Amino acid sequence: MTRFRASAGFTERWQHFDFSVDEGVATITLARPEKLGALTFDVYADLRDLLTELPHRSDARVVVITGTGRGFCSGGDVVEIIGALQSMGSRDLLEFTRMTGSVVRALRECPLPVIAAVNGIAAGAGAVIALAADIRLLARSARFAFLFTKAGLAGADMGSAYLLPRVIGFGRASELLLLGDTVEAGRALEIGLATAVVDDEALPETALTMARRLSDGPALAYSATKVLLTRELDMGLPGSLELDAMTQALLMGSHDHAEFQRAWTEGRAPRWEGR
Repeated sequence: MTRFRASAGFTERWQHFDFSVDEGVATITLARPEKLGALTFDVYADLRDLLTELPHRSDARVVVITGTGRGFCSGGDVVEIIGALQSMGSRDLLEFTRMTGSVVRALRECPLPVIAAVNGIAAGAGAVIALAADIRLLARSARFAFLFTKAGLAGADMGSAYLLPRVIGFGRASELLLLGDTVEAGRALEIGLATAVVDDEALPETALTMARRLSDGPALAYSATKVLLTRELDMGLPGSLELDAMTQALLMGSHDHAEFQRAWTEGRAPRWEGR
């Protein structure tokens, strides 16, 4: 746990999804399988708040987000969110859209690696949540749909127009965000939207294996890598080189880097401590 904590404690129970931490792996399991993991206002708010808390915990080194049943996340609930939005004024609508964006911002700014284990449909906001992860592991039944335009809304939602071109390129991102067509797992892998595609029954174990690898590895190095990847997206080369140089100089004085040297000298595997 960080020594720099305020008086507020950690949230002990999350009501709107399942959350657990085991051997450094924090798992968020989106619920409501009967609605393919559709989001409510409360789910958005809980995701935002949990992702803000996670970097301050001492027991989590990697995050896995997954769903239950046939759906990873089908986006905003048509009744509980989309229907309710029709009666809201501009102020409340802007508060809502800023809240949804804060989930993506928290995913990208969280210094822990995030794995999306996509077990079925990832549509609308669900597709963007998976997009904002660092690694996307897909079941063969998984599929993406950035379907905002099909609801008469901008395809640029929750940072999708920022993130998607950087993952799959401007041309393909334009196609997916304009048309809102479904992208099957195979094509997602082909265009770089998926890290890997595995059989449905193998997805939980594959995600756990990847998570364990990250949890057991040099957490400080992983954290620095994610932070630099995010920060350098909009920087020029000179600024990026300077930020890289400063970060590497700091890490060269870290416990983990010294442990690497000791382990190499002694012919053993390093014992990473994340400091």
